[in-house]
Order: sequence, then C-alpha cells, then structure tokens
Amino acid sequence: MKELVFLLEERSAKEMLLGVLPKIIPNEVVIRYIVFEGKQDLEKQLDRKLRNYLNPNAKFVVLRDQDNGDCKTIKTRLNSLCPSNKAESCMVRIACHALETFYLADLKAIGQGFEKPNISTYQEKSKYRNPDEKTNPEQLLKEIVPEYQKVSGSRLIGPFLDPENQRSKSFKNLIKGIRKILDLPIPTPLFPKGA
Repeated sequence: MKELVFLLEERSAKEMLLGVLPKIIPNEVVIRYIVFEGKQDLEKQLDRKLRNYLNPNAKFVVLRDQDNGDCKTIKTRLNSLCPSNKAESCMVRIACHALETFYLADLKAIGQGFEKPNISTYQEKSKYRNPDEKTNPEQLLKEIVPEYQKVSGSRLIGPFLDPENQRSKSFKNLIKGIRKILDLPIPTPLFPKGA
C-alpha cells in the first residue's frame, strides 16, 4: 500500500490539497494529513512525528510558507529536522511567499471557486504574471476577492487549481515533487513553453 503523508503548517494547505490532489494521485494511494498550529509547531514536532510514524514505507511531504524568510535556509533547516532514517522518504517544499501565490498563478481557479469568472481576465496583467515575486500574495488576492479567507478560500479554490499550471515555480515544484516521490509518470514536458 502506497501512503503519502503531508505535514502542513496550517489547515488552509490541507484544504487546498484536498481539492488538487485527486487530479494527480491515483485512488490506490492513501493520503494522510498532519496539520500543525503554525511554523514553530511544525518545526518543534517534525522529528517526533516522522520518527514515530508506523508505516515504514510511507512517503512524506513537508509544506510550509516562505513568508519573509530565505527559501533555501528554510528548506535546509526543515531537511535537517527530518530524522536520518526517513531522509530518503521525505520531501520539503516551500510556498513562495505564501500559499496564496499558488492561487494568484491560477486566477481562473479563483474565479471558478468564487463564481466570479471575470477574474481570469486579469491573469495577463503585469501585477499577476509572476506571483512568486509578490511578498504579500494574500493582500493581493483580497484586492480581487475581498471576501477571501484562508481556510474557506482554499477549500473553494483547491478543486479548480490546474496541476499543470506553470506560473508559480513553487507550485510547479510541489506538483512535480509529489509525482516524483510516488514514482508517478511526469508528463514531458510537464510545463510546455507558452502555456
């Protein structure tokens, strides 16, 4: 039995994954979520949760926001917190700068989730072209959807996210990494130029 366990800093990430993962992960893979109470709680408990996990064949994905930190430093620290006996089965991914970056990369999904299809017409505006570069994506998202809330918004947007979307490098790396850790085929090219 293949098992993939997500270790997440907050509930909104789980809500997003519940929507997008069925598009890429086969039904025979068991998916579990361990949701922490923020970054500090994740870092404090990560080693213990991984070390004590019962299924020796489980694969793990640690996902947290970059916020204002340095992406490489955060990733290195989280990797160092993974116990050595689980290192090969763990993958760390960082959302640049926050989870909302994934959503800004797919305004069509936001429009569908919030039943505001005209939002997708903003995608080619310079403000939304490179979402990973935005230091406060939640604020930018609230400019176009004032009623956005992290958990409920993630629940609404997640099912409409396109796993092949290439506008957010951190989202692309998350999807590609999930496929790789599960030995799933990676479409070639995964993100064609001009898409």
